[in-house]
Amino acid sequence: MEPLPIAAEGRLAEAIRRMGQAGFETALTGWLRRSVPCDNLIVLAYRDAAPPLVLYHQADDPKVYGQLDSTYLAGAYLLDPYHDLHQSRVTAGLYRMRDIAPDQFQRSRYFLDYYRSTGLIDEVTFVAYPAPGVTLNICLGRDGTSGQVFSAAEVHRASRIAPIVTALSERHWSGLSGPTPVAGRGDQAAGLLRAALVRSHGIRLSPRQAEVALLILRGHSSVSIGLRLAVSPQTVKVFRRQLYARCAITTQAELFALLLPLLKSG
Repeated sequence: MEPLPIAAEGRLAEAIRRMGQAGFETALTGWLRRSVPCDNLIVLAYRDAAPPLVLYHQADDPKVYGQLDSTYLAGAYLLDPYHDLHQSRVTAGLYRMRDIAPDQFQRSRYFLDYYRSTGLIDEVTFVAYPAPGVTLNICLGRDGTSGQVFSAAEVHRASRIAPIVTALSERHWSGLSGPTPVAGRGDQAAGLLRAALVRSHGIRLSPRQAEVALLILRGHSSVSIGLRLAVSPQTVKVFRRQLYARCAITTQAELFALLLPLLKSG
């Protein structure tokens, strides 16, 4: 078995000592950055009925989290591939952005208008479940500071320590609780959009058209959307044409500009 970097064990011991106490986040970060070197780290708690909670973050380049409050927490998180993992209740463990992102993620408005501005070039995330309705994401990122993606060896190392990371995190943050579910959040994002479009613009979408709108913004192609919704790509194209016609738009950029403020206001 590949040994962890020198001194990583000592930092892990400190994180264990701090579990449930002040200073745990700093100790955990010290261990993780020693074990899997990264340029930035953030701990987010996704909840079913409210925006995520930011429990801790640290970055060598401040622009990485420059729009965290104004854009991401304000609604763009609903388009994040990692939020989709929360919706799907995937198995706890390690997930890499490039492996879970939709097939046209880098052409999506979420990527072009938000994600690209963070400077992130690679991410790996530990997913844990500390409480009902709460998904904890501990995201390690690489950006222009290092200019390098995670190597295969680093991803393997992260995968190997994932059970320890999730166990510590679930114990430390076991007191988190999800708020009482309300319409319009979590897996009801499509309902939020439908209601907000009627309220703000008098536009009425069908449930399926709203689902397609969200999937387009997340970066799914017609083929990918068809697989998600169990319909043919041709049917997806029909829904897309209907959606654009209802909204009186012709481009994905216009769709993003129309919908993101509604996600924020929801």
